[in-house]
Amino acid sequence: MGHDSYMDDGDAGAGPEGKDARLKANAIGFLDALVIGLNSTSPAYSLAAVLGPIVALVGIYAPGVMLASFVPMLLIAAAFYYLNKVDQDCGTTFSWVTRAMGPWAGWLGGWAIAMTGVLVIGSLADVAVNFGLLAFGLDSWAANAWIRQGLTVVVILAMTGICVIGTELSAHLQDILILAQVFFLLTFAVVAIYRVYADTSTLESIEPSLSWLNPFGAGGAALTGGLLLGVFMYWGWESAVNLTEEVENSATAPGKAGLWSTVILLVTYLSVGFAVVAYAGTVYLAENAGEEEAIFAVLAHEVMGGWDWVVLLAVCTSALASTQTTIIPASRTALSMARRHALPHGLAHIHPRFRTPDVSTWWVAGIAIGWYLIVNQISENALLDSLTALSLLIAFYYALTGLACAIYYRRHLFENPHNFFLIGLGPVVGAGLLTWLLVESIGDMSNPENSASGVSWLGLGPPLVIGIGIALVGVAVMCFWRVQDGRFWRERRGVVDPELVHAGKHQSP
Repeated sequence: MGHDSYMDDGDAGAGPEGKDARLKANAIGFLDALVIGLNSTSPAYSLAAVLGPIVALVGIYAPGVMLASFVPMLLIAAAFYYLNKVDQDCGTTFSWVTRAMGPWAGWLGGWAIAMTGVLVIGSLADVAVNFGLLAFGLDSWAANAWIRQGLTVVVILAMTGICVIGTELSAHLQDILILAQVFFLLTFAVVAIYRVYADTSTLESIEPSLSWLNPFGAGGAALTGGLLLGVFMYWGWESAVNLTEEVENSATAPGKAGLWSTVILLVTYLSVGFAVVAYAGTVYLAENAGEEEAIFAVLAHEVMGGWDWVVLLAVCTSALASTQTTIIPASRTALSMARRHALPHGLAHIHPRFRTPDVSTWWVAGIAIGWYLIVNQISENALLDSLTALSLLIAFYYALTGLACAIYYRRHLFENPHNFFLIGLGPVVGAGLLTWLLVESIGDMSNPENSASGVSWLGLGPPLVIGIGIALVGVAVMCFWRVQDGRFWRERRGVVDPELVHAGKHQSP
């Protein structure tokens, strides 16, 4: 099957180069896409940021919550796989939801993806700089806000430049970073478990038990809060699918890469989760839940002694890799929206030499830098609150994708059990779980006391205000562009191009 994308026909060429200006097909293979999907999730950073708060909620049952959080991710990854089979469009959710549910829902799905990048890129780069400085013993630099923020901007610009120069270069860098990260994490986990059984732990260690895998061990309310954090831990694997137009075997390889990413993440999270909880005990982790450095920087020194830089570099490389790969979904989604006339067409420009979406990539980076610097002027807690708001956007566009899968394939769901369970029921259940988490999250965020800063914005928690603000701005931009250029809204729902359909490129499962 050829590329069933909007960029391949008619006036869908990007920018002044026209029809010949396309993303570079077959630039990377399956393993490269898999690595990029893994790095987008930033395993080491996610563990550093989320493991403590999960333990604070559910205690020793943190591994069970990580296991439970995996379920909706796997179901939505299946939706990405089956939708990518019929539409290899780098806009993913934007393109698929538009087909299945119409342009308004599709546009909002695309907006949510783009805004997740804007919210998180600065924070990821900041973590990379902070842990990198700590690894090299430059603690005073890490404590200096001006130095740290200045280096963070430099890191974002450097990673953006690599994204523009080419997908192959990006993939090669990601290969190195994921190898370093996995090696560092596994070394840490093995040493921690060894010291638990050797009874040489410096903290209140607990011998691991399979009962920790019970997600309901701490009760339903605690599980809900833990699942919200778990969604953030797994988020990002779909970057592999955003590269669909640049991956070999684009109809199946990107979707498989997304699926395998979630499985590998599960194994990684459970391994490190068991090791950390066993070595440190629940009291230490709960008391330091809000301190990323306490979880991995301090704990690394306790476990590894003078080799603690190994773990610090793991978090640094994790955040560095994710800074780069998080740019990919936002920039490709903006490209897809622009070439469909859902955003200004200039964002669809593709670099004639590197064949990457240079304009949309730099725009994403520029807005992310602006957001990072402005929010940091408010407070560091405001930056944490903006990250908490991510769960709203993530749950929204993942749930949309699950529903879109079942709706798009609705005429084929009862042809056989495979279609019914894997293409219909599974994605719908995943969407339902995420919708439930979205509603629960809104309820939690409405209480200002649950925010990182503990202050009230308009009587609500800052994360909810940020989330609502982003949604309202999105609706305003969508309505404005609908008036300015209504071509996207006049497309027929669920149809790509008659020529593609007649040519047999539009496939059913």
